[in-house]
Amino acid sequence: MAVTAKDVKALRDRTGAAMMDSKAALEEAGGDPEKAIEILRVKGQASAAKRAGRETGEGLVESYIHANGKVGALVEVQCETDFVARNDDFKEFAREIAIHIAGTNPPPRYVSVDEIPEAEREAERRVFEAKAKEEGKPDRVVERIVEGQLSKWAKEVALLEQEHIRADRYEGKTIEQLRAELASKTGENVQVARFACFRVGEG
Repeated sequence: MAVTAKDVKALRDRTGAAMMDSKAALEEAGGDPEKAIEILRVKGQASAAKRAGRETGEGLVESYIHANGKVGALVEVQCETDFVARNDDFKEFAREIAIHIAGTNPPPRYVSVDEIPEAEREAERRVFEAKAKEEGKPDRVVERIVEGQLSKWAKEVALLEQEHIRADRYEGKTIEQLRAELASKTGENVQVARFACFRVGEG
């Protein structure tokens, strides 16, 4: 099946992949867009792994202050080149992260799950274990319950694990999924480095 420019554009619009990558994936998939998306995802994951080790010495600090002036957020997003840092998609991503942080109550406390201190994780584990045992759950299921609760808790405190608050706009995607999409689109290692949230009256 011949791959048309219209097919390539449709795939690009859906995935954010480069034109040549979209064309190659469609040709490899025999024109099937769903198979082409799978091919792009596999290749994207492989290239993302290569990008992850590259140094991010550029980027920007973005801010968002709510209309009432009582809540705001700052976020630092890093990339590899000044060219990408000035890109509109990059700027929009940074602003959307700031909006998410300001709009989440309570706001996230860490960028990623890896940043959560082990002592804090263990303290939460003990609380979940005690609660499960108090409810009379059998020992064989306590561990499963605790792991589920820990996973849920991690999503509440780690920014990258959270679905963007504008769920309709971003189809329920997590911040990490949006970050990965931007990294794939720009071809650079994009990282959320740090953030802060400010609320009037809260220390």
